[in-house]
Amino acid sequence: MSTNPLLKGTLQTIILKLLEDNEKMYGYEITQKVKELTVGELKLTEGALYPALHKLEADGLLETFTDVVDNRVRKYYRLTQQGSQEVTNKLQEAQAFIEHLQLLLNLKPHTS
Repeated sequence: MSTNPLLKGTLQTIILKLLEDNEKMYGYEITQKVKELTVGELKLTEGALYPALHKLEADGLLETFTDVVDNRVRKYYRLTQQGSQEVTNKLQEAQAFIEHLQLLLNLKPHTS
């Protein structure tokens, strides 16, 4: 299964939400969490992930720090205060967009 092209437009929102839920994460961990949560249906490539992480960092929404794990330096990402505030905005935008898509495409909301 390849990366879903619809993922690209929501990638920043996904990253921000994962970091809000997990406090700190490293790149590979983010790709694995997306795979796990979508039961393998969505795959996030490093080629898509790292430019998005760098953009979020440049925009002041993420900060990085390193830690040594098993004798390896690992680069972690976490939300800044501004990033924490932006999560709410991005989630509201995504929710509104999904609702409009459902109307436009005549999709029935998924109920459990």
